Amino acid sequence: MGPYHHKLQVAAFMIAIFIPSRKPLPAMPQSLSQVIIHLVFSTKHRQPWLKAPFKQPLHAYIASTFRELERCECYRVGGVEDHVHLAIRLSRTITIADLVQKVKTSSSRWVKEQDRTMEHFAWQNGYAAFSVYYREMHRLLAYIDGQEEHHRKRTFQDEYRGLMTENGIEFDERYVWD
Repeated sequence: MGPYHHKLQVAAFMIAIFIPSRKPLPAMPQSLSQVIIHLVFSTKHRQPWLKAPFKQPLHAYIASTFRELERCECYRVGGVEDHVHLAIRLSRTITIADLVQKVKTSSSRWVKEQDRTMEHFAWQNGYAAFSVYYREMHRLLAYIDGQEEHHRKRTFQDEYRGLMTENGIEFDERYVWD
């Protein structure tokens, strides 16, 4: 062994003596998340299918479907005759796209089972999803609760454009509406 190797051994010994050993931190036993989403989607071609008294049972069905799927939470469902807004907590085990597809499929089937005159009911192909800071959720809930009043002055298309712009989402209107 050369002198250089001997110096490394001495340095390693001194480090071991003067630096207290650290035990490795225990592994995190679970994965946790708090991902709150403002989700918006409309009926196909914005047809006014969602009328009273049918609208409230549909909203309740949608909320229960979110809760049953992958342990998501649905804090609120609201909207008017041609679209819905939802405040949801996304589970860590499912993507937004998969969740929306499952909820749209399930709720479309439910609508058609409830009323045979709704056999042509469909949701639009797309959706919009916006992240929400959990301390601001009260504002989202109030926004969803105020949909009836809000849409006395503003169309869904104007609202949707505004939400996209406010959330920094670039879009081409040729591909937004169906």
